Amino acid sequence: MVDLNEITCNRAQMLHSYAFANFRSFLTRVEISFALTDKDAVNGWDRVSPQTSQRLTTVMAVMGANASGKTSLIQPLAFLAWFARHSFSLPPDAGVPLAPHFNGANVPSDFEVIADAPEPGTLLRYRLRATLQYVLAESLEHKARRGQWRPIFDRQRTDGGRYKVTQDSFGLDPAQAEKVRANVSLISWAAQFNVPFANQLLDFAISTNMFVGGRWWQPIDSAVHQCIQHYAENPALHQRLVALLGQWDLGLSGVELRQHDTPSPSGENKKQWLAFGVHPDGQDKTHLLPFMQESSGTKTAFALLTQFLPVLERGGIVAYDELDSDLHPHVMEALLDLFAGKDTNPHDAQIIFTCHAAGVLRLLQKSQVMLVEKEGLDSEAWRLDSMEGVRSDENRVAKYLAGAYGAVPRL
Repeated sequence: MVDLNEITCNRAQMLHSYAFANFRSFLTRVEISFALTDKDAVNGWDRVSPQTSQRLTTVMAVMGANASGKTSLIQPLAFLAWFARHSFSLPPDAGVPLAPHFNGANVPSDFEVIADAPEPGTLLRYRLRATLQYVLAESLEHKARRGQWRPIFDRQRTDGGRYKVTQDSFGLDPAQAEKVRANVSLISWAAQFNVPFANQLLDFAISTNMFVGGRWWQPIDSAVHQCIQHYAENPALHQRLVALLGQWDLGLSGVELRQHDTPSPSGENKKQWLAFGVHPDGQDKTHLLPFMQESSGTKTAFALLTQFLPVLERGGIVAYDELDSDLHPHVMEALLDLFAGKDTNPHDAQIIFTCHAAGVLRLLQKSQVMLVEKEGLDSEAWRLDSMEGVRSDENRVAKYLAGAYGAVPRL
């Protein structure tokens, strides 16, 4: 579950692509691209990058059999966000919390992210090479639309175990740069010294139910409790929640928040917010139901909106594992629709998610679907539009279920 205090303002900076190698079940390099051609009709789930004029999708689905590597495909986003923001908090003698492939324990893992830069007309490219023991190389580059990649910083581990760091407009004191710890991102390191550019890089929003070790398996009631406190502190977000749940015909006309005194172990009463679903009976009367007694689907929608709405309102990316859990397909479609319209997605937020719901193939286009398959220990992934012979007008649900695209269980 995302830490709601982590969601910060993003300046409509969109993710173009990311790639990685030797991470979890992926040994060889795989790339996930959000780029669209002018011919891709994606029903509103597209934006033109304000920095480069590249057309990008705002929605990407990841599909495949159980244990095929779907979670592993999107987990690098959670890992890199944590590494850039929080690796400074690691103990000095700790390693890098990677999860290399079974056959890659003795070789480095590689990561690359390309995204819009805060400056108009500019892209950023971040690269990381690391082992379980230390960072081998880390770099950040920028380029104008038709220019070449130019370094902002470059960090290389020397034979003596120290780091050679070169900078161009990054702003970290050179003496401090050379002292960067082996398990810390230079961005996280620079942020501790209040380097403005580093703080600007961390000014992005990412909402995810994953962490560096996998997926958060948080009980839904615990997640709802966390969300209630957040809505109590954000009345405007609470109003949007009520409006959306009402539109989705979940039997609710509202969600009422009330503060109660709750005894603590010390004997003192503590103030705590509780939520109640407001249910009309059709005779001008309403009944309150403690939210913990609502259906699991209603509670899941409640928790998901808590994660999605702040990103939709400010820009950023959602990386979510198993989006279809406990949700009716129509509700999942309604959630994805929030990333389409400019009224619900004014700052070009994006979402990449895993699911098993084949109906997504009817909803999205072939350029918005990544398929994942595993052979033995090795996963591979490809975008559906990269397969020859896949037409835009074919019944993709039927063909997928029949195994024509692969990425289905072999029972």
